[in-house]
Amino acid sequence: MVKKNKDSKFVIYQVLYIFVVTVLALKGADLDLDKVISKNKVVDKSVRDSLVTLIDSLNANGMKFEIKVNPKVAEENVQLKEKIASMNLKMASLTEKINETPPPIKQTPVQEPVKPKEQIIMQSPISLTQTFLQYTWNIAKNSGSVPTAIYDPRNMHNPIVVIPPGQEKKFNLMEQTEVVAKYGTQEQTMKVLPMKPPEIKIDKVTTKMSGSDIYVQDLQNVTVFNVTVIYQRPDQLKISHTGPISVSGPYKDNNGNYVYYVSLKIAGNKNQFDDWVDKYGNLRESDGRYKANFFFTADDKISRAHVVAGDSFYFTDFSR
Repeated sequence: MVKKNKDSKFVIYQVLYIFVVTVLALKGADLDLDKVISKNKVVDKSVRDSLVTLIDSLNANGMKFEIKVNPKVAEENVQLKEKIASMNLKMASLTEKINETPPPIKQTPVQEPVKPKEQIIMQSPISLTQTFLQYTWNIAKNSGSVPTAIYDPRNMHNPIVVIPPGQEKKFNLMEQTEVVAKYGTQEQTMKVLPMKPPEIKIDKVTTKMSGSDIYVQDLQNVTVFNVTVIYQRPDQLKISHTGPISVSGPYKDNNGNYVYYVSLKIAGNKNQFDDWVDKYGNLRESDGRYKANFFFTADDKISRAHVVAGDSFYFTDFSR
């Protein structure tokens, strides 16, 4: 019988324990059952009736059912709520400050510039002593191992000429004052020199005009003057002459200049000489000698250079 009472009490205590835990989980430390039921409506009506019946049964069996609540629990709950409210305010203020604080600027890591591969500096394939001239043809030799292109600096898209390695090419220049030679990734600026104007040099090569008596017949049978045309590009000159002269040539001297041999040509006989005197007698000098002028003209067909030079024959009669 005693053991049966102990078992009943154990069951009752277990039920009470479950009840208290349930109320605490739903309401907290406040064990006012009316508030739990009326406000939150979390305890089902059937459960409530069962609990009431259980409590009445316990009371009928002489078991005093009493739950003591710490009187300071409400006060402690108020303090706890105030602390929680204060922490919430601090959290809200901290959150606001965090939102106002600009995000840290992400610093992009500084990348060191990539060093380009060292370029091999090639020796200029065009000789530094190479001379380029305006308004004429030029020849450039490529002594390098890569093609060399020569450009007008005003038009770096279309080369004037491209010279393969180990070859030379002929090309024309006009008014350029400089050109650019490009080879590989390198380039070189080279001056273009102006063409000097043609020079006409006239030399007397006989002594037959040095005496007091000078005969036409003698001057017509020998070379009296050598005319040398000096020019860097004599092949692009047009050479002309005027006057009573006989000209042979041109011949090239050792420097490539054009040389002309000039003799007098006035009359084949005495009568023709007399006719010439009647026509040009006013050319007689004060010392009694006759003078006949001649001229050489050199015109550059490309640069339009124009040069004229002349000299004179002197004689006194047709023959001895």
